[in-house]
Amino acid sequence: MRERRRSLVGTVTSDKMDKTVVVAVERVTRHPLYGKVVRRNQKYKVHDEGNECRIGDVVRIRECRPISKDKKFFVEEILRRAVVVDEANV
Repeated sequence: MRERRRSLVGTVTSDKMDKTVVVAVERVTRHPLYGKVVRRNQKYKVHDEGNECRIGDVVRIRECRPISKDKKFFVEEILRRAVVVDEANV
C-alpha cells in the first residue's frame, strides 16, 4: 500500500535560486503547560521547475523523492499571487 505524501501551504520568502524557492510554513499549536497559542515557522527549500513563484506568493507544496541535499518538496500549485507594487510610479 502506498503512503500519502505530505501537502503543506506556505508563503514564498525567497526566489533567488534557479528552480528553487524557500517557503515558510506556519503552524499554530498550544503550549502543553500554559495553553498559550504559539506560532512556529519552518522553512523548506522547494523545487519550482518553471521559476513561476515570486516572493509573497501563497503556494501548496507536496513531498517527493529527494531532488538534492535540501530539496524534498515541489510546488504543486500557486494558490494566491503576491500583490506587485510598482515603486517607480509611487
